[in-house]
Amino acid sequence: MPKPLVFEKKNVLVTGGAGFIGSFLCEQLLRDGNRVICVDNLATGDTKNIEVLLQNSDFRFLRLDVNTPFELETFAELAAFKLPFQGIQEIYHFACPTSIKNFDQFKIQTLLSNSLGNYHILELAKKYRSKILFASSSVVYGQRKDGAQLVVETEIGAVDQMSPRACYDEGKRFSETMFETYRQVHGLDTRIVRVFRTFGPRMPLSDGQLIPDFIMNALDGKDLIMYGGKDFRTSLVYVTDVVDALVRVMGSVEYPGPVNIGSDIDLALEDVAKQIIEMTDSASKIVEGESFTFLSELALPSINRAKEMGWFPLTRLEDGLRRTIEYMKANKILLSSV
Repeated sequence: MPKPLVFEKKNVLVTGGAGFIGSFLCEQLLRDGNRVICVDNLATGDTKNIEVLLQNSDFRFLRLDVNTPFELETFAELAAFKLPFQGIQEIYHFACPTSIKNFDQFKIQTLLSNSLGNYHILELAKKYRSKILFASSSVVYGQRKDGAQLVVETEIGAVDQMSPRACYDEGKRFSETMFETYRQVHGLDTRIVRVFRTFGPRMPLSDGQLIPDFIMNALDGKDLIMYGGKDFRTSLVYVTDVVDALVRVMGSVEYPGPVNIGSDIDLALEDVAKQIIEMTDSASKIVEGESFTFLSELALPSINRAKEMGWFPLTRLEDGLRRTIEYMKANKILLSSV
């Protein structure tokens, strides 16, 4: 088999690249010396997340929906990337609406993203023989079981395919099936990461995402609303640690199968809320709020497989919260207007 051509700079496609995690990933890929094509329909992403990148000659943003057919080589702004000659070396596929409060609004789009969107991106990878990484989710394991055991990647999860959130939960499971099937049938180098609850700057406000709303309310002296209830427990991993894991999994010579990416430390969310109040010198109170379909307690990850690939979450919760608080303080006027 002929060896693939080696280029001075790789062409890398990031779908959902204007989103929370996607924008940090685009930044890291540029720092690593790649050319980056960011694709996003801005359903739940935001151009503010990539604003600073638009001045970079190695970065291009295309506002398009992966659920509809598209041909990258028809975009004049990508001429410098020489796609007909160089193609695309790597694809990170994040494109899927992610919203807690507005989950119902995006149900059909979510359903299509986890089927048609995958198909279009996988066909693109097949055309260019790209290495492709799919951002799956901890939801594939189903709801947290009693005892908060750590789930390993070989565990077979249980998801109700008829539930109100099945378009996302079962959709992610079907997405993994699509990527694995393309690997089996077309010999694509597909990689799957299961991302657990992540936090950091650029998370959407007023969407039930908990951490950003906690911080903004604490800064404003308002109540911190526990949408999942005061007994809600979760793990939290900082966004740059997730990005480091994504790049490591993509770059690894040996791929062991799906990889859990997250923190294996179980946290009481009320304790996190108290910590935020203390760090912001706020007089805010913690109160219970309504429940949302898309907000639920999920399993905790076993991260042994990721550790074997050289990855471990390095950012302490306190440090991650401090960075997020500093970001929100610096952007408070802009964020408040949003």
